[in-house]
Amino acid sequence: MSADVVPIPRKRPSLEPMLSLTASGMNSVNQVILGRMQSEIPLIPRLAGHLISGGGKRLRPMLTLAGAELVGYNGTRHHKLAAAVEFIHTATLLHDDVVDGSELRRGKAAANIIFGNPATVLVGDFLFSRAFELMTEDGSLRVLKILSHASAVIAEGEVSQLTAQRQIETSEERYLHIIGAKTAALFAAASRISAVVAECSEEQEQALDEFGRNLGVAFQLVDDAIDYDSEASEMGKDRGDDFREGKMTLPVILAHARGDEEERKFWKAAIIGHRTSDDDLAHAIALINKHNAVEDTRERARHFAQRAIDAISIFPDCKARSAMAEAAHFAVARGY
Repeated sequence: MSADVVPIPRKRPSLEPMLSLTASGMNSVNQVILGRMQSEIPLIPRLAGHLISGGGKRLRPMLTLAGAELVGYNGTRHHKLAAAVEFIHTATLLHDDVVDGSELRRGKAAANIIFGNPATVLVGDFLFSRAFELMTEDGSLRVLKILSHASAVIAEGEVSQLTAQRQIETSEERYLHIIGAKTAALFAAASRISAVVAECSEEQEQALDEFGRNLGVAFQLVDDAIDYDSEASEMGKDRGDDFREGKMTLPVILAHARGDEEERKFWKAAIIGHRTSDDDLAHAIALINKHNAVEDTRERARHFAQRAIDAISIFPDCKARSAMAEAAHFAVARGY
């Protein structure tokens, strides 16, 4: 009698291939970031450095570098542009933490808690300005158009999210539109500009845009699932932040839609801010688990991640394409 066949466990997706692929380029990008966040006003590098050195994945600038590897670009223009992408992202984080009143960012006290709201907003403005300096130094109007448009779309997405806050009737369609703007737009632009500097075809540009856009949606879906799924020590933020802020993220939208009348009454009271205690959060998580809303949110994330991977299938199989595909799998498998 033959022995039972033991299935080989699937390797957990990792960001390591992407980190390895972009390591050399990221050293150059980090030098640009360090140089351009300096100022005669000491508070600016102190506050900017607090967030920039705070352990973020730097996924957005890595997308620019990985895209350049994928299309065979051998120049250096993308280093400054990747730094501009990171400055745009960091500026939006600083502004977000002020808007949300966040106390933690990547496991550390948020900049607004240490330095105050006015300084945090103004340093965010400084970083936006540095980003636009880097774009204009590159000299490509097309790159400038792509990144400046993304910046405008991000701002629109943040305003749209603000107006949807504490609105229980927010639909899944509107939610996807919001995260497509506030998160996915920069992922798409970061990916696309590498094809622009390499003077690729419109088809290749569009493929990288689609990769970044779908990856960005998947990434945000998982972020929103994690708020009801992981411990704060993993996330680097307080568990239940989205709940207490009345944010209509997909786990809540699904649980509300699937709930009975009593459950919907609870969600309405919670989202408008009348049920925000630890016990209320525990009840919200129980309802979300009851209706499988976290797993269904992750399943939608897997769908968008696969769309990202499919988008770059037009390129030859290579180390860069493999690393980018694994980064997409990592984005939806992560717990932080």
